Amino acid sequence: MWLLDKFLSKAIKRGKLVITDHDGKVYEYGDGQGADTIRVRLTNKKAANHIARYPQVGAGEAYMWGWLEVEAPHDIRDMVLFVTMNAKRLGDASLKPKGPLRKAIQKSAAKIDSINLRGKARKNAEHTYNLTRRLYELFLDEDRQYTMGYYRDVDNSLEKAQLDKKAHIAAKLNITPETGPNMRILDIGCGWGGLALYLHRTYGCEVLGVALAPDQIAFCKERAKEAGVEDKVKFALMDYRDVTGQFDRITSVGLLEHVGTPHYPQFFEHTNKLLKPDGVMFSHCCGRAGPPGFTDAWTRKYIFPGGYIPALSELVTQSEKFGWQVMDVEAMRFHYSHTLEEWYNRTVLHKDEIVEMYDEQFYRMWLFYLAGAEQSFRHGMMVNWQILYVKDRAAIPMTRDYMYEESERLRGLEEPPQWHLDPALKEAAE
Repeated sequence: MWLLDKFLSKAIKRGKLVITDHDGKVYEYGDGQGADTIRVRLTNKKAANHIARYPQVGAGEAYMWGWLEVEAPHDIRDMVLFVTMNAKRLGDASLKPKGPLRKAIQKSAAKIDSINLRGKARKNAEHTYNLTRRLYELFLDEDRQYTMGYYRDVDNSLEKAQLDKKAHIAAKLNITPETGPNMRILDIGCGWGGLALYLHRTYGCEVLGVALAPDQIAFCKERAKEAGVEDKVKFALMDYRDVTGQFDRITSVGLLEHVGTPHYPQFFEHTNKLLKPDGVMFSHCCGRAGPPGFTDAWTRKYIFPGGYIPALSELVTQSEKFGWQVMDVEAMRFHYSHTLEEWYNRTVLHKDEIVEMYDEQFYRMWLFYLAGAEQSFRHGMMVNWQILYVKDRAAIPMTRDYMYEESERLRGLEEPPQWHLDPALKEAAE
């Protein structure tokens, strides 16, 4: 316990954290001011050292395995946000591997893991996105957007934030109702098809969505058929590197995190070939507000194998080498923390069903993932980058006015749906 005690004594200065070790000994941290006391119980004699050696991995595994329990009325999210709120003054280094050798090993492992050849890329996608379809229905919004919602008002519903996100993206593409029907769009990493269907519904575009998770593509095709637009909005289970043809617009939302830095040259080179000379490519991805780094071992192992969140410098430097001109960059701050908070709440709401589908360890893993991701966008250095790439600077207007005007128009076209699993609907029906 001495190593964990040393870390917490240095990190926790505000509020109060009380830890009861497996032997019953109690340790207290913080000044006791402000927030309620967070009480944690370690149930295994190995827990303290496992956490202290690499907090990001150790804490997650200890919680998954039941070695770490957070006492009511608080939960793992409260603990994660409390500790990281305190630790952020020490910087991210306080939560990363201890010692130069361990850091070097983790950095090397992360680089190797980011090599995503075709077979591995598909396997990684299936690991992340081919979980039980019902799981995503339980915590995502009604349109199943598994990326940041755009909170123009933090009190907006998740459904509203996700609809506003799609409007925000669409507005940046410089499409009009007049030009849209003549355009062909490629959506790389199309998820569950929400953006592709939205772009067709809004502008009449022909859209091809590609992804590597079989169930995602099956679901996308079902949606397109149900909407009667399968002749205009098509989906294919394929690697973007195998796409051919010419497109007026290319979109990728939440895709670059899975490409891997060794493959950025290939991504920018191939998409440059696919886009028409006067076209626009839009990218939305999680990003680092600071310099390049590496993905922590817990996330690589349990959630996003092969994944890496890029720094802006990595995206811009690589794109410039293949003829791209970066015309617009927006750093989306804090929006993802609100999105993840709602995903966490919806996951907790459906605990019993998720445990039945998988088991208690999976449920705990998912909670820790969501809470850990939230803290990185709330207290850490993570943002979302939205970037417009063009080949010809005349592809978009001179000012950003067109974005704001079109986004406002689009927001007035439709109301967000209501989440069909909202407890309020059940209460009203009863």
